[in-house]
Amino acid sequence: MRSLSRWLGAKESMTHIVRGNPAPKFTLKDLDGKQYSLAQALEKGPVVLTFFKVSCPVCKFTLPFVERLAERYGEAGVTFMAVSQDNAGASREFAQTYGLQFPVLVDEAGYPVSNAYGLSMVPTVFLIEPDGTVSVSSMGFNKSDLETIAGELANRQKLAHEPVFRPDESVPVLRPG
Repeated sequence: MRSLSRWLGAKESMTHIVRGNPAPKFTLKDLDGKQYSLAQALEKGPVVLTFFKVSCPVCKFTLPFVERLAERYGEAGVTFMAVSQDNAGASREFAQTYGLQFPVLVDEAGYPVSNAYGLSMVPTVFLIEPDGTVSVSSMGFNKSDLETIAGELANRQKLAHEPVFRPDESVPVLRPG
């Protein structure tokens, strides 16, 4: 229905999964065929979930910063996962090119997981609490949202918040997906 609405010219500006909403549960396979479940990941703690497409220039810009977050805060019960809207081969090449060390899952034909989250653009990054509610919903590249996620994760782990972005980097505040 969403695809038909878009084809007819309806404009959707954002996901319907926003702060306070429950995150739809899912199980998907990673690039090696291993199954990952959001429910199982949430049993360990919060989840940073990123949706992307390999051809998306904003995804190429954003995912290395998400990897930076994973390197800093991916310990102590925080799970990072990405959901690709492409096949395993293209997704594997993307993950290698951009140095992604966290699991990259492949959405199935027809994008059932992406559609369950009501995505109208990628990248979209969610911070999902252990109870399954979304505390951050970020579409496109949003520097402030990534810093918010970093701050939340640092607080949980009782770490000093390190900025995601270095002073020597020229990073825009926003880039729409």
